[in-house]
Amino acid sequence: MNLAVIGAGKMGRWFTRFFLKEGYNVRIIEKDKSKFPIIKEEFGIDATEDYSIIKDAEQILLTVPIDDFEEVVKSIQPYTKREHVIIDACSIKNEPVKLMHKYLKSSLTLGMHPLFGPGAKDIRGQNIILTPVKEREREFALKFRAWLEERGAHVYLMSPREHDELMSIVLCLPHFIGLLACDTLTEFKNFALAKKISGSSFKILITLAEAVASEDEEFYATLHTSVPKAGLIEKTFLRKCREWVRIIEAKDRTSFAKKMKHVKIRIGEVDPEYFKSYEKMYKILDLIND
Repeated sequence: MNLAVIGAGKMGRWFTRFFLKEGYNVRIIEKDKSKFPIIKEEFGIDATEDYSIIKDAEQILLTVPIDDFEEVVKSIQPYTKREHVIIDACSIKNEPVKLMHKYLKSSLTLGMHPLFGPGAKDIRGQNIILTPVKEREREFALKFRAWLEERGAHVYLMSPREHDELMSIVLCLPHFIGLLACDTLTEFKNFALAKKISGSSFKILITLAEAVASEDEEFYATLHTSVPKAGLIEKTFLRKCREWVRIIEAKDRTSFAKKMKHVKIRIGEVDPEYFKSYEKMYKILDLIND
């Protein structure tokens, strides 16, 4: 199988590595020539700027920033054909899928969101969302899901809009919490000491906070301002923060305990096995401490 990967960022290189191991013949298209030596050293592949090479590929994987997506799709359009399968790997789906339908009308296109980063060692155990819209896309998505699941991935199918609404919770909320935690903690001069002597919950929090802070700021700026309902879920979080702060400032132990018990009941209704998270936390801590 001949595959063209367009975009040699971290995820583009991750998928290049993955598909090479699967026996694919991979070509890489990248506009930043400074990455060419890295690509050559890592994969032994000569990258190119030339979009016309996609004519020789059966499948095309788009791993480009969302801000560049429309330009790239327009650029590859003259070289696409009906037999092509074109998959995008953006973190939001509604707009990229619309753009593929607009410019790549003859080809089979499919939205895909790998819910993991380039630090993942393998696809096994990772979550992936596919967002087929048309019947032809759905037929391919079912086959592609089976192929990915054979390799240990957990694959879910949904509409692009449903995906984007879920991302306000799955991506934006944890990033928002981590970023605010970092922003808050760095206000305190004894932060470094607190990190040294931290207990289990603080270690988990600071790992999330610092991981979030290390991510690409342009990517997350685009994500938070593009995902529908991101602002709504973040406003809800801040409203809940104010509710808890009022109880704490009033030193109302009874209301605090009552509210915490109510949260436990509600989370138990959604996830009856939520109590196992305490054990899972310590398994994560074992990895962090190593």
